[in-house]
Amino acid sequence: MPFRDTIRPLASSKTLSSVSLLAAGMGLYSLLAMWKENSQYGEYLDMPSDIHAALLVVLGWLLVFRTNTAYSRWWEARTLWGTLVNTSRNLSIKLIEFGRPDEQERAMLASLITSFPCQLRDHLRGIPASRPEDPPHSELYQLALHAPIATAHTIYRWLGTRIPSEKMYGNEMRAIDMELAKLLEVCGACERIAKTPFVRSYRTFVRQCITLVLLSFPWGIAHDFGWWTVLITIVVSYFMIGMETIAEHIEEPFGFDEDDLDLDEMCLTIERSVKQIFGHTLKQKN
Repeated sequence: MPFRDTIRPLASSKTLSSVSLLAAGMGLYSLLAMWKENSQYGEYLDMPSDIHAALLVVLGWLLVFRTNTAYSRWWEARTLWGTLVNTSRNLSIKLIEFGRPDEQERAMLASLITSFPCQLRDHLRGIPASRPEDPPHSELYQLALHAPIATAHTIYRWLGTRIPSEKMYGNEMRAIDMELAKLLEVCGACERIAKTPFVRSYRTFVRQCITLVLLSFPWGIAHDFGWWTVLITIVVSYFMIGMETIAEHIEEPFGFDEDDLDLDEMCLTIERSVKQIFGHTLKQKN
């Protein structure tokens, strides 16, 4: 519905609500230009509207590049978490069929696979993982500093117990190793996005350009548009400030903003899938 998709988010979305308030503030600011235009100083400090047309073109190029770059980061992160969902399912099936774990081992493996995305989520959000009570220089303590790696390491250790007892063939081991490698590749790629912020100088440059354009905009169009200047200023400000605000949110897709990825829901999706796979296998083998 048009009302639900266009008008209601202005009140329900925190991002759009804050942008609307800033745009309304620019509308109030434009009243100064209208006061000047209708006062005895109306003929002074007139700015040609052509200047703002040129500035808007340049700013449009900057905003397009800024938004596209931010969205590319967001979409890459979404693709990586989609890969994580599929890899968790494939790994679960291969561990069951090729690893031939007993009932206790299946429960342990299911717990490890479902905990990996949750640990990765917390790791990307900067939430510290719980550390063991081992000495700081011990192997377990060092691994616990990076919980996703510790989980993958535990699964590899279990796979190592299959080889001496000849419970797993070489091709089966390689098939499982491919899925485990994908888990760590997804982890590394997500860390690259999280630890490589957008170029600060470029972000500052765009914001300076937006501020300059918006502060001078009503003074340049007041003579030509009269009281329509207030409405035009609000609309232009809304979209300019909105594009920059949204770009700022989605360039860091692992946080808690409403435009960030719903990592909690994807973790639940993986948990449901893994439990379904292991539960189905248990019923088949019982």
